[in-house]
Amino acid sequence: MKILIKNGTIIDPSQGIDAKGDLLIEEGRIVKCGGGISEEGAEIIDAGGKIVAPGLIDMHTHLREPGKEEAETIKTGMRAAIAGGFTTVCAMPNTEPPCDGQGQAGFLLERAKEAALARLVPIGTITRERKGEYLSEMAELKEAGCPAVSDDGSSIMDAGVMRRALEYASMLDMVVISHCEDKTLAGDGVMHEGYWSTALGMKPIPSSSEYIMVERDLRLAEEAGARLHIAHISAKESVEAVRAAKKRGVKITAEATPHHFTLTDEALKNYDTNLKVNPPLRTEADREAVKKGLQDGTIDVIATDHAPHTVNEKEKEFDYAPFGMIGLETALSLGVMELLDKGILSWSGLISKMSAAPAGILGINGGTLREGAAADIVIIDPEEEWEYSEDKIRSRSKNSPFKGWKMKARVVQVLVGGKKLL
Repeated sequence: MKILIKNGTIIDPSQGIDAKGDLLIEEGRIVKCGGGISEEGAEIIDAGGKIVAPGLIDMHTHLREPGKEEAETIKTGMRAAIAGGFTTVCAMPNTEPPCDGQGQAGFLLERAKEAALARLVPIGTITRERKGEYLSEMAELKEAGCPAVSDDGSSIMDAGVMRRALEYASMLDMVVISHCEDKTLAGDGVMHEGYWSTALGMKPIPSSSEYIMVERDLRLAEEAGARLHIAHISAKESVEAVRAAKKRGVKITAEATPHHFTLTDEALKNYDTNLKVNPPLRTEADREAVKKGLQDGTIDVIATDHAPHTVNEKEKEFDYAPFGMIGLETALSLGVMELLDKGILSWSGLISKMSAAPAGILGINGGTLREGAAADIVIIDPEEEWEYSEDKIRSRSKNSPFKGWKMKARVVQVLVGGKKLL
């Protein structure tokens, strides 16, 4: 089967392409990219006025299966991913049981195959059962398809364990994705420590709980010569630490979430538990530092940290509600409104941070429209405005603070392996 995408603006940062042109797909792969293409018998997709780009890749997704299927399943999470333009999602391992062995990784891949939607890349655990004590069998995890390891949701408090993990991962050329949080400082806090935590009478989480661990892990990675990726960076001091480490030649990358470059702790004044996230929403100075980091390349990736929770879980007193919000369906639009429209990133820069960059960091397929590559493609109407309403959310959970927001830029078609999914 042949598909010819006509008249679109092709944006492919992996090839430095940003120009009007056509794209020909045959047997699920890209056979021609750019220029005017004619192909008799091909199905035509008219992308006039639209952007044609590599399918987006989310480095940080919580799919909840196995263990909490009432909040999200692999199938419902993949459905949300496709709606947001993501053709690949990286499943974080804080499930029940966690992905700390070949069996668990195989289960995830099989369930994703059954869903037949977006591609799934399993992320293994750093330590067994995410307890921060004994290292997982990383070699087996890599063999099972895990390009990276993380104990996301939990920080490894024991510096000796983290050092050994970085050394082990370095030997295997795996990425260590670090959730940087010193629990002795964060305690039972629920929001950023500052003016608004005091005004609202909420238990505080200081920025130091993040940036002290960022500094520790950077130094350990530097010593081990390991590849370290900082998850959901949120504090200005953390951004500064990563910037300095990159100048020293440390093998460091970092990601930021749309909610951290869009919102601040002031948003919590209505006590909406959908705004309770970890790391917490911080100050305007922190938000600006994250945006600056995205602009100057200190922060390499935009990732969603999509974290579904049921209504019953979130409709509790703020102290008792779990951390996390969903984000797969709103990430691209928030990036357009907060970064592109405000001159922080170009379209090429935005797409790079959501496709080519995560593919390059993890060493996985995707993030490109090169000839011969799998036809994982997103088509975007850059000007279409739409409302993010609860009745149209594809995720099984609805815990988003952006419900009712007017969004800009809409995903109008997604292809995975040349198969149209919208």
